[in-house]
Amino acid sequence: MRIERLSQDKIRIFLTFDDLSERGIQKEDMWQEVPKVHDLFTEMMDQAYSELGFDATGPLAVEVFALPAQGMVVIVTRGKYDHSQYGTSGEDELPEDIFEMEVTLEQTDSIVYVFRDFEALVEAAHVLIGNITSQGKLYSYNDKWYLYFDPKDYEEQTLVALVGVLAEFGDASPVTEAVLGEYGKTVMAENAIQTLCTHFKRQQY
Repeated sequence: MRIERLSQDKIRIFLTFDDLSERGIQKEDMWQEVPKVHDLFTEMMDQAYSELGFDATGPLAVEVFALPAQGMVVIVTRGKYDHSQYGTSGEDELPEDIFEMEVTLEQTDSIVYVFRDFEALVEAAHVLIGNITSQGKLYSYNDKWYLYFDPKDYEEQTLVALVGVLAEFGDASPVTEAVLGEYGKTVMAENAIQTLCTHFKRQQY
């Protein structure tokens, strides 16, 4: 489980399928009100508080993006806490776990990874070109590099290997190809991995 702050009132949490399976949760469970999922959200909010000081009491808008072969991205936005709902007799009266969650669940059919460092992108490309893929599209958006792949182009075993390499060098992103195409810049429209390897040498470590 990896947590990062996007703004004062917004955080992003990346859950791998291993994170879910360790807690006995299937991907489909995220669409249901089951105790294990509530426990998972409690754990995520506890970790967000300990790591980032993110206080999750009050109303929360939760967006869950299911990513193929990767896991889930959970974006939590904190709203205003309305004390009038719980009376005015002091904070001791407040319930311990206030999860007034408005949950949005989406399943994306694409694989998108973001790279803040161009050298990491090039390194990933040289690892991928070996025996995984030469395909992919490369976009530039908000001063970052985005690699896009269509899962339908790959067998499941290749998908797992692809995601494994991408996750080592970049971060899974819920940004869709439509957003990248409309608001970003298409740098390499096809065979991005092959093109990167042709024009850029990997760093010597």
